[in-house]
Amino acid sequence: MKPDPAPALAGLLDWSTIDLVVFDVDGTLYDQRQLRVGMLRQLISNTWQTRSLDTLLILRTFRRVREALGEQAGADFMALQYAQTASRHGTTPGAVRALTDEWMEQRPLPLLAACRYAQVTELFAGLRAAGKRVAAFSDYPAVAKLAALGLAADPVVCATDAGIERLKPDPTGLLAILRQTGVAPGRALMIGDRFDRDGAAAGRAGMRALIRSGRPHAQWATFQAYDDPVFRPLLVGRGGPGPRLFS
Repeated sequence: MKPDPAPALAGLLDWSTIDLVVFDVDGTLYDQRQLRVGMLRQLISNTWQTRSLDTLLILRTFRRVREALGEQAGADFMALQYAQTASRHGTTPGAVRALTDEWMEQRPLPLLAACRYAQVTELFAGLRAAGKRVAAFSDYPAVAKLAALGLAADPVVCATDAGIERLKPDPTGLLAILRQTGVAPGRALMIGDRFDRDGAAAGRAGMRALIRSGRPHAQWATFQAYDDPVFRPLLVGRGGPGPRLFS
């Protein structure tokens, strides 16, 4: 039976007990709402130019389909996400894939740097200075996004990678990172922005989790910004004030 990470949340976060920090990307490292405002402007322009709502509606359906597939354990989401969206809009899976690649993977890249959360770069540097490994696990392709954000992680694992092909809260991606790094689950921490995806995946992998949220949670520790007390020992260096309480 995998250990329940919840008891570790009742006390202090001692960074000396953590060797690996795994970050989610979307909504965790950058302000997703700010990005969506920028992308909405482009979508409105596209709608005006094409005199069609097709792009906007297909993208909305795709997100909803993907979200639903994440709740189906073992679902073959790689094919289903395109097929189900295509069937609802009378188009082909190939057309949906081309559209989502353009609007969800390529067009957002130039906007990402301006949406990066404050202190993220400093936190990454602080983690490495403290001898921690920094990895990333995302449901969406993340290598290009991390580069656009000016961040680096190793390894970077995506739900669409061969051999993974599972969306959170399935822990397959996190377990792959643990195998690649050789770090025990009890010495790894997942930082994300969703209790039901990032927190749940971490729990299933036997890891602790720290979730970005404006409200507390009964099971998972939370923070609101990257200059919160929990991160200060890393931001000020090894000679900082020591471990702090979770928010």
